[in-house]
Amino acid sequence: MAERMFVQGNEAVGWGALYAGCDGFFGYPITPQNEVTQWFASEFPKRGKVFLQSQSEVGSINMLYGGAAAGFRVMTSTSSPGWGLMQETISHCVAAELPCIIVLVQRGGPGAGSIRHAQMDYISVTRGGGQGGYKNIVLAPASVQEIHDLVQLAFYLADKYRNPTIVLADGILGQVSESVDVKTIDFGPLNEKDWALRGIGKQKDGKCRLINSAAGVLPVPPYPNYISWLRHMDEKYKQMEADELRYETYKAEDAELILIAYGYTARVSKETVNMARLQGLKVGLIRPITAWPFPYDIIREKAIQGCKFLVVVDSLGLLIEDVKIAVESRADVGLVSILDRHLPTDGGMIMPGRVFEEVKRLI
Repeated sequence: MAERMFVQGNEAVGWGALYAGCDGFFGYPITPQNEVTQWFASEFPKRGKVFLQSQSEVGSINMLYGGAAAGFRVMTSTSSPGWGLMQETISHCVAAELPCIIVLVQRGGPGAGSIRHAQMDYISVTRGGGQGGYKNIVLAPASVQEIHDLVQLAFYLADKYRNPTIVLADGILGQVSESVDVKTIDFGPLNEKDWALRGIGKQKDGKCRLINSAAGVLPVPPYPNYISWLRHMDEKYKQMEADELRYETYKAEDAELILIAYGYTARVSKETVNMARLQGLKVGLIRPITAWPFPYDIIREKAIQGCKFLVVVDSLGLLIEDVKIAVESRADVGLVSILDRHLPTDGGMIMPGRVFEEVKRLI
């Protein structure tokens, strides 16, 4: 039975993690996601779960490595500068095949940028920000309910593939408050974590385990050499792409112009579609729910049908690169960006009226 709550997006991270069976949270305060850390500090200790404020984001991600290696469901959250600091160990988590969750509440950049909302980490998130060209599933919620739900899905996918999973939000979604049905979501059975470092006495076969993030330096079974391990990773990434793609379409069936957006700008875009339809304009929306894997095929199909595209993203572009890859030069791709905010400050945001202006210009 679900419990109905009115909560903030950043708080929904905590409720989703709790109902997913998260064992521990390690994090460091950074705007605009401080309410996430505050929620875990308040709720986890009294429930017998682990909360630890680390000395830095570098400390947080390395604590995740240890907790995941021991077989626990663990997570952290951060914002853009902290995300940058975590990259090396995220790469090692991928190499060691350690399931963990990183919630990234984006803010402006580059550098310290601003402490307010933006969507400026798309490339580093979807391309594997650290060394080695790895892949992480990236879930991009567009509502507080979806934050709660996708955090739970993230834990399931992390365990399914033994891989970090990213939940990609932004400062606006983190601060928005909405009604949420809080409950445990059953995504199906998972394999037992018989690879985890629990100590010989707790292993059913009485044998020790080894976690290794340097397969080419220290080959261990079942991968006798570096290339055999890379082949395994490649097969895993291909399975993710085949089985975990998620996206939403909205009034796209007969659309002549399709908006592409994720996160808060997807909500702005959906309102723009409604405004356009009221004036008889055939406009639709494709919203990536997984920023990786990305919905290339549906966008390519619409391009072949003759659709135009308008990317709406609170950055200098970033998302537009994936859309251009999908359309393969078959269609025009416009852009509404951070330069189109309603105010020329870090407090401005992209509004439906500005997007609608560009829609009318393109049509």
